[in-house]
Amino acid sequence: MIAVIGDIHGCFFTLKKLYNSILNKYPEIAVYSVGDLVDRGNYSYEVVDFIKKNKITFVAGNHDYMFYYFIKHPSSPFGRSWIYNGSEATLDSYSNRFTEMQRHLNFIIRAPLTLDLFDCFISHAGISSYYSRKLGKKPLEKRKKMINIVENDLNNEHGVLWTRDKLLNLGKLQIVGHTRFEEIYHDKSNNAVYVDTAACSGNKLSAVVVNENEIVDKLSVPTDPKDIS
Repeated sequence: MIAVIGDIHGCFFTLKKLYNSILNKYPEIAVYSVGDLVDRGNYSYEVVDFIKKNKITFVAGNHDYMFYYFIKHPSSPFGRSWIYNGSEATLDSYSNRFTEMQRHLNFIIRAPLTLDLFDCFISHAGISSYYSRKLGKKPLEKRKKMINIVENDLNNEHGVLWTRDKLLNLGKLQIVGHTRFEEIYHDKSNNAVYVDTAACSGNKLSAVVVNENEIVDKLSVPTDPKDIS
């Protein structure tokens, strides 16, 4: 059994409340995140530091990649995109923290893009049905091919960091963020669960608890005003 937190986007105080709520109810549970740790909210540095210190496993999101590439490779497509996607709040958060920023960037770029776990499959935006012809009806049986597609299509609108397509049914519960809903949404037609509930827009931060591909609980906390004021 694991817990998976939705897009955090610099909402540090909200993250702490949700994390404590999860552990109060499930003290021994492993906690994961669908990425987008940074941008928009006020506390990107604190969020990444909290994720690192508490050993929360996360898959990288498009905002995490844009942050990394803007600093390390600013002329790259990811780097150029960042200035239009909430970068100001992240830069403010890392002001006078150059050494810590470099450590955090290395931490981010080492994060996986997908996690194929016993309880579910986690990625940031999901595995698009666009790849159904290449992957067939049992895509997890072609895992190497799927990972190759994921790694080579990072800037593609159908890719695992960006897609808003109908997702591919993987044959197991697929948990993603990126596409916002007011509430956790389970699309049963393709067995995909969307856990981005727009914390950075003032709604709430949410998590699902899953066990062997079944949702057993949903937890949410309202966005703390300090995170977005």
